Amino acid sequence: MSQNMAFKKILFLLSLCLCSATIIHSELEVLECLNVPTPEFVGSVKATIGTIQQVSSVLSGFAGVTDDFRLSNAVQNCQDLVDTSVDELSWVVSASLNRNSKENGTGNMNSDMKTWLSGALIDQETCKEAFRGINGTVTNIISSTLDKIGSTLRDLLLMVKPTPVPTPDTGGGGKKPKTNDKFPIWLSPRNQNILNSTNTAVDAVVAKDGTGNFSTIGDAIAAAPEYSSKRYVIHIKRGVYYEYVTINKKKWNITIIGDGMDATVISGNHNWEDGWKTNNSATFAVKGKGFFARDITFENTAGPQKKQAVAFMSESDESVLYHCAFRGFQDTLYPHKNRQFYKECHITGTVDFIFGHAAVVFQNCQITARKGIAGQNNTITAQGRYDPGEDSAFSLQNCNITVEQDVLNLNTAYLGRPWKSYSRTVVMQSYIGPGIRPKGWLEWNGTLYLDSLYYGEYMNYGPGAGLAARVKWPGYHIFNDSTQADPFNVPRLIAGDKWIPATGIPYT
Repeated sequence: MSQNMAFKKILFLLSLCLCSATIIHSELEVLECLNVPTPEFVGSVKATIGTIQQVSSVLSGFAGVTDDFRLSNAVQNCQDLVDTSVDELSWVVSASLNRNSKENGTGNMNSDMKTWLSGALIDQETCKEAFRGINGTVTNIISSTLDKIGSTLRDLLLMVKPTPVPTPDTGGGGKKPKTNDKFPIWLSPRNQNILNSTNTAVDAVVAKDGTGNFSTIGDAIAAAPEYSSKRYVIHIKRGVYYEYVTINKKKWNITIIGDGMDATVISGNHNWEDGWKTNNSATFAVKGKGFFARDITFENTAGPQKKQAVAFMSESDESVLYHCAFRGFQDTLYPHKNRQFYKECHITGTVDFIFGHAAVVFQNCQITARKGIAGQNNTITAQGRYDPGEDSAFSLQNCNITVEQDVLNLNTAYLGRPWKSYSRTVVMQSYIGPGIRPKGWLEWNGTLYLDSLYYGEYMNYGPGAGLAARVKWPGYHIFNDSTQADPFNVPRLIAGDKWIPATGIPYT
């Protein structure tokens, strides 16, 4: 198919499908989590799926028709994203029609639906970003079409009620809840044991010296079953693995366990300057749900001059990373979307080195800003919430936030800046060391987003935690009590349902 024919086809198909979406009106039962009748909601979701499938079909016609590396990369990236959004919206339909099902989610229907709808919205926005900086008809058509789909998804988010406040499990009789300071409640005891135990039974072993089942991580991942409801455990023996790994959306419940964050290292150097779009630059990328990792380092060694260079990118829902290190410079760690939990991890970088759109809790993590390009500011977070209807945010709890000596001397570090309109980041009960500027937070571009963002601090301590000189933006908040912090703890932010007091969040 010629590019001209493809352009004409996309214009024709999209003009039809975007105008033909119909809403089914009914006075029938409304699910507790919805603001509209269920058939109306389901009909709108199905119509949106149809539209996205049309876009996917046309994108596939562009594959392989250009020698432009950036354009072909963008087309493939966008194809993957829109296909994933169809899956997410299909889960929304299934949950709407089978209210007691936990097949694809946590069982918290409000949180599940908002997560999946937000994921689909993020996919469209990320697809547009993939084409940014690429001139041409295809870019204009794709961007315009995805804007319309994004508008529909924002309307769907408004149809879902806010996630309810979970009721603490007191164990009956008003007793204090049982304590477990490790993981969210959606982790079963067996899964918690896998992440904690050094004697976990494994399904495959990767070893560079030939003593395992596989010599590369990619081959071990390829051999794992698809859409598995059972956890598949891969032990990666010590060594530095120079390879680029993607766990695709069909690979569910994959666990990788290393021999220690300084012993098992996965290393790459793809970066923006060498032609890689940001989310295609990742050394390790995860798309399949339920991903776990323990005792491994993910790194991107491109260096600060190469700009965006991702070490680890994840869009895996209900994922956990425990005792892992993420080393890089700009854009080190990319929690792209969905619900993620990072426990006792080490994260280093220069600019926006924890960035993304996901709902994430970072608990007891060591976060360190390192030296970048001369004259460059260090920004730790860049959360990218697109819409106020999304539940996403970054929550840094009980973390240790520091800077390297070179950064301390330059005095250039900030807790974060607003990547998108409704950016949300909260830092609480964390040590903030010297080197974080007294104003705390940095503008993205003048006054852009300063009234729509939501940043908060609560009960932090250390030389950089003083609040007297903090920014005076409309969207910045100093929390005075635990009720303001509660929406950013594990039960509220990542649907833990019943989080335990030992996490450090004040608990009633």
